[in-house]
Amino acid sequence: MVHAEAMQGTVSIFNEDASGEAVLDNGRRVAFDAAAFAVSGLRFLRPGQRVSLETDEAGEVVAVRIFTMHE
Repeated sequence: MVHAEAMQGTVSIFNEDASGEAVLDNGRRVAFDAAAFAVSGLRFLRPGQRVSLETDEAGEVVAVRIFTMHE
């Protein structure tokens, strides 16, 4: 189950295996795996790119998407 609240952050690390890490606006670092990135449909992310992250009830990132002003 996906949490309704989406967090926003900035990509700090993006690995060749499509996992990575983002720094949230509150300064907390969160990791995401390749499965969460696959939801975006993108091929890669750049460090510094703004993203929206969705978590499950356990707090694990389940979706990473490009942040847009409409979110």
